[in-house]
Amino acid sequence: MHTFSGQEIVRLWEIGISQHPLDRALTLLMAAFPEASRERLALLSIGRRDAYVFALREQTFGSRLRSLAACPACGEQLEFALNTADLPVATSMETAEEVYRLATGDGEVQFRLPNSLDLVEIAGSRDVASARTTLARRCVLGASRDGGEIAGEQLPETLLAAMAAQMDTCDPLAAMNIPLDCAACGHQWTLLFDIVSFFWTEITAQAKRLLREVHTLASHYGWREADILAMSAVRRQLYLEMVT
Repeated sequence: MHTFSGQEIVRLWEIGISQHPLDRALTLLMAAFPEASRERLALLSIGRRDAYVFALREQTFGSRLRSLAACPACGEQLEFALNTADLPVATSMETAEEVYRLATGDGEVQFRLPNSLDLVEIAGSRDVASARTTLARRCVLGASRDGGEIAGEQLPETLLAAMAAQMDTCDPLAAMNIPLDCAACGHQWTLLFDIVSFFWTEITAQAKRLLREVHTLASHYGWREADILAMSAVRRQLYLEMVT
């Protein structure tokens, strides 16, 4: 896995600033795994994709993640933290797409886990239930009922719901829910944490900070942007201390 330099952080921010979050995730991974094609990365399950993003974030900014959440009951701001070491992050691209099987009283189904291409198909949907059904049916590889084969569109809702639940179990990082407890009012709720959005917010802040440093040093010394960004953070900070 390739670690981002200051130059790459600025370049990635510039590329991704106008992209959809789904595209940003692939842009980040393409930079981290230059040997992998965009098509290959798009076929990663969402949980595995996010495992790579967690690992990349750890190499870039460290293993500790801190964020804020507003209590939906009273509006109080709560701080919470995550540690990458506690998560099943992935560092190797060597993996094969798995086929999962589920049998219930309503039939049997073989399925794969949702990937980025599947999410693109439901990205504009406003109906959560319909989007979930569409996503599940796209992932069906084969199904049968009462001894005969059936199409994904014919799966009963109960079997679709069971398949969706098994998907969550098989790909735990695909939907990372964090339980929170408000100290101010005692309200308890679950927050869906999105590592791609979190990491992108950090990259944006870092890129803007780096560009401000470039402006300061270039204005004082006349150095090129590429030379300033190529410096180590320690060396760049020493120069900044001398001119401010």
